[in-house]
Amino acid sequence: MRFHTRKWVKPEDLNANGTLFGGKLLAWIDEEAALYSIIQLENSKVVTKYMSEINFLSSAKQGDIVEIGIRVEKFGKTSLTLFCEVRNKMTREAIIHVDNIIMVNLGEDGKPKAHGKTEIEFVKDRLGNQ
Repeated sequence: MRFHTRKWVKPEDLNANGTLFGGKLLAWIDEEAALYSIIQLENSKVVTKYMSEINFLSSAKQGDIVEIGIRVEKFGKTSLTLFCEVRNKMTREAIIHVDNIIMVNLGEDGKPKAHGKTEIEFVKDRLGNQ
């Protein structure tokens, strides 16, 4: 799994217990899944269709650095199914797992559109040797 994004837990990210607010973490995950899917599918029109059960494993506190990892589980005709793990950067302790996030590729009409992808591509490979 590749961890692409890091977030610094700041005071405005905390809940009443002084730990990272789950809603803030889910927003970060949703954004990361969208960005990952946009890059993989080469289309800026991608939406979240489904997020499976969310399993909080530990908490994060102010000052912690968390990193968000995404792994492709499956390529569908119009979708991409992802697994997400968020962990503490310094301790590597898992904070949350989301087993399935389904992102759907859309056409100009806003309806699901086949993307034609079957495997992960890296941007460096698309650009060739420059």
